[in-house]
Amino acid sequence: MFSKSKINELGPKAADTAKTDAPKTSAPTSNDYKSAPPKAKPPASQLASDLLVTGNIKTAGDIQIEGQVEGDIRAHLLTVGEGATVKGEVVADDVVINGRIIGRVRGLKVRLTSTARVEGDIIHKTIAIESGAHFEGSVQRQDDPLSSGGGKKMPKTDDSTPSS
Repeated sequence: MFSKSKINELGPKAADTAKTDAPKTSAPTSNDYKSAPPKAKPPASQLASDLLVTGNIKTAGDIQIEGQVEGDIRAHLLTVGEGATVKGEVVADDVVINGRIIGRVRGLKVRLTSTARVEGDIIHKTIAIESGAHFEGSVQRQDDPLSSGGGKKMPKTDDSTPSS
């Protein structure tokens, strides 16, 4: 190639050409992919405080609820913000409740902070309830609270039958 002094003698345009005349690299090989670092974990999805979601939410990642959800939620880590309300069943590996949940909670680790308000049963592997948390329902420990069985179901009543 050129020595540094030769490039300077040729002038700026020739120096640029000399640099760009280098052979082009070919497509990546399988070895290039093996050495690539693993993908970083994406940040938690966040539902803003002015948002109302009607329907179920399912993610393999983390989610933080600040608004209102009327539906079931399934996630890896679920954080319910202090001003948030969830009406539906919650299923997650980790559940942190700062706000209100009306419905069943199933999680490996469940934490009710002092501002939590829960109306429903909690099925868990480990649980922490801070002083000041409001809870109405039953608590049941299970080794696998995320299984679809999730605990005893209440018998269904049929109110549509006319009484005589």
